[in-house]
Amino acid sequence: MGIENGALYTDFYELTMAQLYFRMGMHERGAQFDYFFRSYPDYGAHQAGYCLTAGMQSVLEWMKSARFGEREVEQLRSQTGRSGEATFSEDFLTWLKANGCFDRLRIEAVAEGRVVHPEEPVAVVTGPLAVAQLLESSMLNHLNYQSLIATKASRIKLAGQNQLTIEFGMRRAQGLAANEGVRGALIGGADFSSNTGMSCALGFPPKGTHAHSMVQAFIATGKGELEAFRAYAKVYPDDCILLVDTIDTLGSGIPNAIRVFEELTRKGHKPVGVRLDSGDLAYLSIQAAKALDQAGFQDVSIVLSNKLDEMVLMQIIRQVREEAPRQGVNPDKLIDRFVYGVGTRLITSRGAGSLDGVYKLVAIEDKGEWAPAIKLSETPAKIINPGYKKVWRLYSGNGLATADCIAMDQENLEQSTKIDLRHPLDFSKSRVVSSEQLSKIERLHEKIWEDGKELGSTGGDIAEIRKRRDKDLESLDTGVKRIVNPHQYHVSLSRKLWKQKRELIATMKGEQEE
Repeated sequence: MGIENGALYTDFYELTMAQLYFRMGMHERGAQFDYFFRSYPDYGAHQAGYCLTAGMQSVLEWMKSARFGEREVEQLRSQTGRSGEATFSEDFLTWLKANGCFDRLRIEAVAEGRVVHPEEPVAVVTGPLAVAQLLESSMLNHLNYQSLIATKASRIKLAGQNQLTIEFGMRRAQGLAANEGVRGALIGGADFSSNTGMSCALGFPPKGTHAHSMVQAFIATGKGELEAFRAYAKVYPDDCILLVDTIDTLGSGIPNAIRVFEELTRKGHKPVGVRLDSGDLAYLSIQAAKALDQAGFQDVSIVLSNKLDEMVLMQIIRQVREEAPRQGVNPDKLIDRFVYGVGTRLITSRGAGSLDGVYKLVAIEDKGEWAPAIKLSETPAKIINPGYKKVWRLYSGNGLATADCIAMDQENLEQSTKIDLRHPLDFSKSRVVSSEQLSKIERLHEKIWEDGKELGSTGGDIAEIRKRRDKDLESLDTGVKRIVNPHQYHVSLSRKLWKQKRELIATMKGEQEE
């Protein structure tokens, strides 16, 4: 691990705050921080109605290896302030070298792949104040980005009617974010990726076709498109997907692909597909399907790529359903043949380039007890929910998730006959739900890290993460999953937490007025 990726993979102010806590004798005081996000990704013309959590496994892997060794301490020792004096004192650096690992933290979190919503703590970090503070930047970095990409991938998968989807975005990702983006995409909805290294690291076979440059090279040397296709089929006879739009998709690309497919078939091989990477993808796919069907290749896949996202896929599918019947092509069968190669707009989460996840102090140990901490703001949405909390999911009689409730740690909603739900921001809004109206009450948090060891099921095998994802999406109301103008899912506070929040706000405002 390079120095830039280890314990110093953090913002400088985390270190200066840790030293302040050390100077004030507060560094070993117990503290609790919540990781949560304030709003769903807003893509401009449309907005998400849910998020998928991803990235915690990456956080844990970083925590296992991040240490303040001699090289890290030496870098901090060399930092000076405006006066030229050393920024960090030797006694603090000695403490940091001995204690600046994350083995003493405890983390409870919502397992990766699960549906999550604004304001609810997705991860809860408890431990010594200075050490918990040092985790902030890295945790935000990993969770915000992977959750953002997982959510985008999920929406693309839904918009594309769950057809096979391959992540193609490495070349336009922001540096090494291409790797974490692949993990988020595979969790959220992509089936495979073209990123070879990350695919292998995660246990997935990398996928891909060929570039226009291969066809160009054959044309430039006088051999032509047909010979390029033949060469590709010769080298990869059982994995032959041909990119047909280098010259003229319908005039030469599809006819030449059919000719090569016929040659492959005579040799006992089964062609896989053609790829369309430019032009009117809906129109071209209909015409390609028509020609392939007439040639007897009804099962050949049609791979679509080029600036795909959830909105583009919705438009393509709508156009196919309208135009295909007029061309004698069954739209349902055509859509079943689609494979999506999704690149730039997925890996960069086009329209919403970041998730507004935050890491906030919510409780601190004082005289042997936990004291709730709150932050006021001119913006009501930035007033945090204080104290040690848990998140519960309430399922209606039909098995669909109807609301999430953030409650104080000592509350057990499973034993409640009536649950008083309060709006997190508007204190005038509330509703009461009877346990008889619910089919299930589920606690979302799992213990995932304690004593330097990984626990629970939050990370691990992506196949298991996908099972959690699928189960949560199935239990989510269709309106919440709408690509455009989704229905609002309700996140509420328990009455006890709501009361504590109101009292703390009143106390702090009273102190400000004095």
